[in-house]
Amino acid sequence: MSPDDLFGIASLLALPGWVVLVLAPRRWAVLNAVPAYGIPLALSALYSGLILAYFAQAGGAYDTLSNVRLLFADDMVLVAGWAHYLAFDLMIGSLAAGRMDRVGVGRLVQAPILLSIFMFGPLGWLLAILVETGLRPLRPMPTQSPRLIEA
Repeated sequence: MSPDDLFGIASLLALPGWVVLVLAPRRWAVLNAVPAYGIPLALSALYSGLILAYFAQAGGAYDTLSNVRLLFADDMVLVAGWAHYLAFDLMIGSLAAGRMDRVGVGRLVQAPILLSIFMFGPLGWLLAILVETGLRPLRPMPTQSPRLIEA
């Protein structure tokens, strides 16, 4: 399969996870597992296969910018990097959505934040944390009963 084909497959694979995060109800644990675990695991498998098959022969390394550029000059390693981004951004989006749900951030506010995680990863994560942290003092935290330590 060509790098372009694998790039397209990885990209299409990630989209349903984002649709679930933005549009689907979160009351169903099985549905929540799709963007949190299912799709990231599939993307991780793609990443792992590509890295195991192509990393050693690609040249380059992570020690200098020039070597990183050389490493990603190999299209298969570049697709592996893309799968890496897609998997981690989706996992972070799932984590952020759950955290925002717990402090009562509505879906209309979450949608652009999740979109920014999808498009710009760390920028969206920063926005999610700022919104969550800003609302936390305004929302009563659920009380937890003390846990007994078992010997």
